[in-house]
Amino acid sequence: MTHSLQSPPSAAALSASIQKGRWKTVAAGFSVAPPPPAVNFTLRRSIPRIHASASSSSSSSPSSPSLGAGENNELDAVSAFSEIVPDTVVFDDFERFPPTAATVSSALLLGICGLPDTIFRNAVDMALADSTCAGLDTTDSKLSCFFDKAIVNVGGDLVKLVPGRVSTEVDARLAYDTNAIIRKVHDLLRLYNEIDVPHDRLLFKIPATWQGIEAAKLLESEGIQTHLTFVYSFAQAAAAAQAGASVIQIFVGRLRDWARNHSGDTEIETAVKSGEDPGLALVRRSYNYIHKYGYKSKLMAAAVRNKQDLFSLLGVDYVIAPLKVLQSLKDSPAVPDDEKYSFVRKLSPETATHYNFTNKELIKWDQLSLASAMGPASVELLSAGVEGYANQAKRVEELFGKIWPPPNV
Repeated sequence: MTHSLQSPPSAAALSASIQKGRWKTVAAGFSVAPPPPAVNFTLRRSIPRIHASASSSSSSSPSSPSLGAGENNELDAVSAFSEIVPDTVVFDDFERFPPTAATVSSALLLGICGLPDTIFRNAVDMALADSTCAGLDTTDSKLSCFFDKAIVNVGGDLVKLVPGRVSTEVDARLAYDTNAIIRKVHDLLRLYNEIDVPHDRLLFKIPATWQGIEAAKLLESEGIQTHLTFVYSFAQAAAAAQAGASVIQIFVGRLRDWARNHSGDTEIETAVKSGEDPGLALVRRSYNYIHKYGYKSKLMAAAVRNKQDLFSLLGVDYVIAPLKVLQSLKDSPAVPDDEKYSFVRKLSPETATHYNFTNKELIKWDQLSLASAMGPASVELLSAGVEGYANQAKRVEELFGKIWPPPNV
């Protein structure tokens, strides 16, 4: 006899658990709206919590005043231009800082297994008790099944907690196989259907390999929303936009780190010679490309390291900033005409129309042109990101193999 995926606890029960302080994990986050987006979870020790103000960047005009009434601190000021999202948020006080959206990932599963008292541990235990998975012939198929059940069970819990979308990490070990990515997303959607999670509440996070970009294109054509990550080159960003990805994520600081320790990447060297930071330059070019040519994708700037990074990107759709930067913004009063920082929108759909692109950048991107255009920075950083996610997924399955069956089953 087979059992369907178990329903997670009710929203009221989850909220009550959080308010009682049972949920002590920390969430790395981003927002993706409309509809509201997703927050990446990692699990660490408790740190101070802050709240970025809600923004309406899509309606901001480049001619908007640099500092509006009621913007008492720098965090309020910058939130008027872009949606600013904390990289880490503690959910031990649900009423004070309710999450708006979430990402379920292999890293989150590892954290849940390391903290047995979390409200999500039951979701993992119920996945490990699933008789369909237990009845499969091979150990590998069992563990893969348990992984999928667990990630969807936790995703189902998160859907009950947040008003926005839940982004589900797609196994990075499939990053170079388009058909395998699509099959995995369809499998995950089937499991979400079993617990009555609507498709419009979901995003699927896929590495921006060529195969991942192709998978995103086909999935988007089916109405399935995708989030392409590990974008480190203009070619990747443009190809992702042409594929219709809902969200494209660029890691600003990682490109800067690479540039400090390496050489030989033409795209990075061009930015440096023109006096630009390579990560910030990539965000600007990608944003202008998306908005000038009318692509639907939203651009997300991650790995923002300091306030100047954030001020340089005002107007980009989403910015993921570390807690220390956001706390500094919140603690600093917003002063009009500040000599050090200027609260002026740097990116807008209007100014994007005046940005010039070369003929080489305006091609229809395919696998060969993408491979030719990606320099050593994007190749190395993409590979490292995929490898890191793949290793985490492998660790989850290895852990499940050690703790299955759970002691209370």
